[in-house]
Amino acid sequence: MFGLKQRPTPSRDAVVPPYMLDLYRRHSGQPGAPAPDHRLERAASLANTVRSFHHEESLEELPEMSGKTTRRFFFNLTSIPTEEFITSAELQVFREQMQETLENNSSFHHRINIYEIIKPAAGNSKFPVTRLLDTRLVNQNASRWESFDVTPAVMRWTAQRLANHGFVVEVAHLEENPGVSKRHVRISRSLHQDEHSWSQIRPLLVTFGHDGKGHPLHKREKRQAKHKQRKRLKSSCKRHPLYVDFSDVGWNDWIVAPPGYHAFYCHGECPFPLADHLNSTNHAIVQTLVNSVNSKIPKACCVPTELSAISMLYLDENEKVVLKNYQDMVVEGCGCR
Repeated sequence: MFGLKQRPTPSRDAVVPPYMLDLYRRHSGQPGAPAPDHRLERAASLANTVRSFHHEESLEELPEMSGKTTRRFFFNLTSIPTEEFITSAELQVFREQMQETLENNSSFHHRINIYEIIKPAAGNSKFPVTRLLDTRLVNQNASRWESFDVTPAVMRWTAQRLANHGFVVEVAHLEENPGVSKRHVRISRSLHQDEHSWSQIRPLLVTFGHDGKGHPLHKREKRQAKHKQRKRLKSSCKRHPLYVDFSDVGWNDWIVAPPGYHAFYCHGECPFPLADHLNSTNHAIVQTLVNSVNSKIPKACCVPTELSAISMLYLDENEKVVLKNYQDMVVEGCGCR
């Protein structure tokens, strides 16, 4: 079912990251969707599946270094299917506007470094062996998400099946000031922070991949119905309305969006002789001809001749949030075949 091994049964506490909801709105063309993001468009143009992962809660605080805050993050990626090729991956980290910049109209610069852990700390060494993946100089004059490219590491862990030891996130405080908070980059939960507020800003790993089935994610355009100037029999093969409400079929507990969609269906007669507007194949024309003289041969059937895809946001068997482009979900045209 939809490429899943079993029907997902997520808990009521399952969290859907706002990032994934915004991504769905972009690609489904919903009104009020966030402004276009060319970086995201490029990433999605090569992928038909986007997955999000929260880090394991047992964070390891690495030894404090002067002027730096470091944390180790581990993301369990075993739910990514072996046939899915990762085209890109990014680590999302939220940074808050510092109160000090509001009070005195000043700015503080910090550098955020993202490392892949090649070899964990062992023996007398307090620090793991790492490889720099991405770095950025940030100004704490606004609250926003920062995106870091971690594609090389995730590709090594998935395509090459190398050991996944996680990332090190390092925040270098370039201006040492006792009055400046070092909690501007949210890489750990505050002591008194509730679960819901933390879930909205906790770090997020997002992978873009393609399983070799169907087309990449795309913004769905509303198609115009084709009106042909010819009289049709009311009973002839044509497309009929069908709205699938996921709550009616009991799937609304794991499908986040859309709540339902217009699937349509094909129904009607394929009478002899088959008219041009019935979009028939030569085989269907011959089969209908034979049926007219031999009733043991069935008539051609009214079936979908053109189908299109929709994007679905859902929780998989592991309660990971997935945005996937599913092919052949909407009937666009019918014919006798």
